[in-house]
Amino acid sequence: MFLTQTVPRQREIIEVVLRNGWDYMRRVLTGGKADEPQLPTPAVLKNILVDLGPVYVKLGQLLSTRPDLLSAPYIEELSTLQDEVPPVPWSDIEVLIRQQLKQPLEETFSIVNHVPVAAGSIAQTHRATLVDGREVALKVQRPGIDLTVAQDIVLIQGIADLVARTEFGQTYEIKAIAAEFTKALEDELDFTLEAGFTDQLRGNLARSRWFDPTQLVVAEIFWELTTQKLLVMEWLDGVPLLSANLNRFMENGNDAHTQRQEITTLLFRAFFQQIYIDGFFHADPHPGNLFYLADGRIALLDCGMVGRLDPRTQQILTEMLLAIIDLDAGRCAQLTLHLADSSGPVILSRLENDYDRMLRKYHHVSLSDMNFSHIIYEILQLARQNKIRLPSNMGLYAKTLANLEGVARGFNPQVNLFDEIQPLITDLFRRQLLGSNPLPSLLRTALDIKSLSLQSPRQIELLLERVTSETLQWNLSLRGLDGMRRTLDDAANRLSFSILVGSLIMGAAIISTKAQTTQLSFLSSVLFAAASLLGLWLVISILRSGRLK
Repeated sequence: MFLTQTVPRQREIIEVVLRNGWDYMRRVLTGGKADEPQLPTPAVLKNILVDLGPVYVKLGQLLSTRPDLLSAPYIEELSTLQDEVPPVPWSDIEVLIRQQLKQPLEETFSIVNHVPVAAGSIAQTHRATLVDGREVALKVQRPGIDLTVAQDIVLIQGIADLVARTEFGQTYEIKAIAAEFTKALEDELDFTLEAGFTDQLRGNLARSRWFDPTQLVVAEIFWELTTQKLLVMEWLDGVPLLSANLNRFMENGNDAHTQRQEITTLLFRAFFQQIYIDGFFHADPHPGNLFYLADGRIALLDCGMVGRLDPRTQQILTEMLLAIIDLDAGRCAQLTLHLADSSGPVILSRLENDYDRMLRKYHHVSLSDMNFSHIIYEILQLARQNKIRLPSNMGLYAKTLANLEGVARGFNPQVNLFDEIQPLITDLFRRQLLGSNPLPSLLRTALDIKSLSLQSPRQIELLLERVTSETLQWNLSLRGLDGMRRTLDDAANRLSFSILVGSLIMGAAIISTKAQTTQLSFLSSVLFAAASLLGLWLVISILRSGRLK
């Protein structure tokens, strides 16, 4: 169906692909194996996505969060994709804003800057002032982008249906991946979702035992003005963190180096809380989304991409960090299998050997110089090579740590990552052992031990009584024995028939040699005939079973 709905778009895609020198289609037409698709080089793939337009740029950005699907060169290249596009004229934007507002534009805003401060593939942002004087940012969806996204989603799903018929598509579950990506694209068109994420993140970061929440800002949402296509939020006056001149904003006599160290610690603690405690984290902390405000606080912008981790995954990832610090390949392999979505056969020894070869590079590297996010990327890559399918949120997790580590090193080159995360990991393990409130946990544990100590003697007494009175019964259920039993029954039956046939032949032969009467000769013939029929039936049954060899 999609082939007839989007023919012009298909023609455009083919032209873009061929123009960028991707010869896969030509190889297929000339006899190549279509079930072994090969991606173009990372640079060519990036150019193809850029030429195809904003939806495919967004798709490339989503792919850059999946090191479990693509190798490191592709992840690095796609991570540089920027969705900055020429802005939509104000006349078109104004029409859309008026359609979304419940009141006239002039009664809602006293000033709206017609020149956008940023323009992306899905939306562009304008600065405005409410009639009550508050400064706000207007994130406005590009007119018509919903139709473009819907058309391209149909194409992506159609292509996934075709690729899913190949061995490649079945191995990587292309249809599930395509459904995941299209769902993410559709969610980006609903600004109320981003507004909800922003509120949830601000609420989570409003309290912490690791950092001062007043030093971290997440924009307030104006829900009365926000719709699916218009997001109105608090305007935060600042500059991107990496371009901030801290000498202008120094407070309390702190020099720039001290302030850089404090900001670095704040960011690490804020994101570790999001990832390992809250299980809900800002998944795109690139330099453009971390702002240094005029009052010295740090702001997190653009909460459109978030990740979620359940408590079990949080615990596994915490242990994974410790295993990386210890360079424990065996533990890394075990934890990887605990994370796995698929239950296919995995050769654990090979996975451990792969991890050991990878971690061996860091045996003589100081902990302060180790690139933890890079190691996590390598772990995900090796899992992919061993056919282990990990949850998609592992890609967001790895990308978030990579962005955070990159910003930290760029902002504060003297940062010691191990010193930053060591106290946090220690506190995380304490929380996992005792909980966030140790006293109730200790009391529950004491009650459980007391109950166990009171019940154990009676349970042991009952067990001994059953053993001595011979009333103890064991119920064992072993899987796979039915097939073995049937096989043994068949083999025993055939062996019995073989013995019977042999006995009949021998008996017939003995009677035939000593036959003195017509009756004995007839009996010998009957025995030979019966042996022949039984023998023929036995041969046929063996041939039909297919187990002659």
